[in-house]
Amino acid sequence: MKPLKNTISLLVLFCVSLSQIHGQQAIDLPKRFDYGKMWTFEHPPKAWFKEAYNYDLDDAWFNKARKSALRFANWCSASFVSPDGLIMTNHHCSRGVVGELMQEGENFDKTGFYAPTRGEERRKKDLFVEQLIQVADITSLVEDKLKGVSEADRPKKTKEVIDQIKEQYAAKKEWAGLRLQVVTYYSGGQYSLYGYKRYNDIRLVMIPELAPAYFGGDYDNFTYPRYNLDCTFWRAYDENGNPLNTSQNYFPFNPDGVHEGTPTFVIGNPGRTERYRTYAQLEYDRDYRYPMTLTFLKNRYDLMAKEYEKHPSHQLQERMFGLSNSIKAIGGIVDGLHNPHLMARKLNMEKDIKMHTPSDKQHIWSDIKEEYKKLEPYATAIQLVGDNPLRGNAVHMAFLLNRYEMALKKAPQDSANLAGLKEAILGVVPTLKNAEEKEKLEIYLKEIHQFEHPKNPIASKILEGKDEQAVANNILENTQFNDLTTAQEVLEKSSDAWSNTHDPLIQLGRIIAPAYDESLDKFRSSGPKRRALEVQVANAVFQVKGQDLPPDATFTLRIADGVVKSYSYNGTKAPYKTTYFGMYDRHYSFDKKAPWNITEKWQNPPMELLRSPLDFVTTNDIIGGNSGSPMINVHQEAIGLIFDGNIESLPGNFIYDDESNRTVAVHAGGIIAALKYVYHADPLVKELLEHYSMKKK
Repeated sequence: MKPLKNTISLLVLFCVSLSQIHGQQAIDLPKRFDYGKMWTFEHPPKAWFKEAYNYDLDDAWFNKARKSALRFANWCSASFVSPDGLIMTNHHCSRGVVGELMQEGENFDKTGFYAPTRGEERRKKDLFVEQLIQVADITSLVEDKLKGVSEADRPKKTKEVIDQIKEQYAAKKEWAGLRLQVVTYYSGGQYSLYGYKRYNDIRLVMIPELAPAYFGGDYDNFTYPRYNLDCTFWRAYDENGNPLNTSQNYFPFNPDGVHEGTPTFVIGNPGRTERYRTYAQLEYDRDYRYPMTLTFLKNRYDLMAKEYEKHPSHQLQERMFGLSNSIKAIGGIVDGLHNPHLMARKLNMEKDIKMHTPSDKQHIWSDIKEEYKKLEPYATAIQLVGDNPLRGNAVHMAFLLNRYEMALKKAPQDSANLAGLKEAILGVVPTLKNAEEKEKLEIYLKEIHQFEHPKNPIASKILEGKDEQAVANNILENTQFNDLTTAQEVLEKSSDAWSNTHDPLIQLGRIIAPAYDESLDKFRSSGPKRRALEVQVANAVFQVKGQDLPPDATFTLRIADGVVKSYSYNGTKAPYKTTYFGMYDRHYSFDKKAPWNITEKWQNPPMELLRSPLDFVTTNDIIGGNSGSPMINVHQEAIGLIFDGNIESLPGNFIYDDESNRTVAVHAGGIIAALKYVYHADPLVKELLEHYSMKKK
């Protein structure tokens, strides 16, 4: 019986192995929407919406959705949510611009702000929103005018053609007075013309305090379940100083529109995706570009955190918020680039596109790989060596000194240029004795040493076998440029005398400045060829898939479809919505400590608030720039407000995966509950619910 038992065991193992192999292949196959669902309004996927949701949506539906959505300044999205110009966006889109609206004794971070009457709403100068009034696909117009133009002349001629077309459209009645923008999609496969109307009189209506709006802080950022009231309300006014009439184009609130499986649409301006990058480019991103960027950001955040402990300020806090957000976002991309299943899907999709591309064009993928292989030795220099304010004044001084030395050699008679450089150098001298400068220089040296390429040993030339701390100390303690009198004397030397100067800071400049310039030259000189190859790749994808695949994000208005859907994570299941009960649970579970603390006005909540929904998740496709986007249903009612994605969504920079990729939104019902029970903003609640109240009747 024993041999039979062993045979059965082997057969079982063999079958399991086969199932694992087939399962693995299934996981790694490309999916229909790997390139995402960020659809343009000039080519909305009407057939897909019919197939997926049985929604037969007409042009009027898309026109209203487009005109009800907004671009909030040049960094976020927003929407009209009442007939009287009321605008909804995120708290984190607004908190950086409300500082000057605070009057003496006010602190919106601690208390928030609410204007009970229109007269109390506060105008923010220079803040604007833009409404996309007109869209047009002008591809055929561009291509007709480019017939017979050589590849060499095409870039210059394309610009001329686009300028001509913009002039033609600007003369049309329906396009008159709009700000016109032409966007190139699919690397030249499609050209779209957008006409925006700008509103410059924007006034603050309501912003919650920081505690509930950024609840959980950096710890909870890019996670779910979440408990954030990340919202702000502004109002647009017309040129006569009256609230803007938006009765024809706004998303009325529905506080009860979120249920498991509800189809949802996000209307917003996703900033940037790179889903058309080739597998070879993604390998470069994985091994060089993003790890270096991540290390740089983490180190600068740590420096800022030390500074904040000593000298806290709202401005520094905002910079830290921005850095911490970037650190998590890029960290998620790096994790995705190391995910074998996601990368295999990208590779298999590329193979599929390549297989359907004419044989004489299939070399473009290997050509791109070859170009990036040539750039690898210069990756560290281009990413980490250059002159950047966050790298410290010692590095800046080294670059200035090198520029001065080069200028002195080339044109010693050019007194004006030398005088300007001298002034810049002497302006930096007093800062070099700060203890922070040694730390910044040490970190700089560690970074370029950590990522040093064997074919371009920049750090080794600087360190000469010593550790980074010792070299940083030697440079800043022994340089002649840490004292104004001595620095002025050195700057008066002749070109020959300067060449014989062995000051350690000058020596540093002699290494890092040429190394950076060389890397810049390598990347710039290969740029035209790489861009041309990228155009060919994008066009190859476009020829195979057409407009069944949306173009990469470009901070232009898109519509992304999805559904309200829970998901599995960390061995358990995330609910599709959270409630205020969860916020209070985390408040007490963390012993009322920041960033899970709540302010006094939130104490002793009524049961109606606790039971109210707060946040929820959907499968919609978003990226940075979508912050502040409205989440609407098919009736074009605002059921939520986008403010984040979960950690699993971060690889969305290069691939969309709806298995666990989730958009996180504030629930419309949660916003109403807070306004009603905590802020007692009855006029604002009435304005938001006017349509819903009539609907209920």
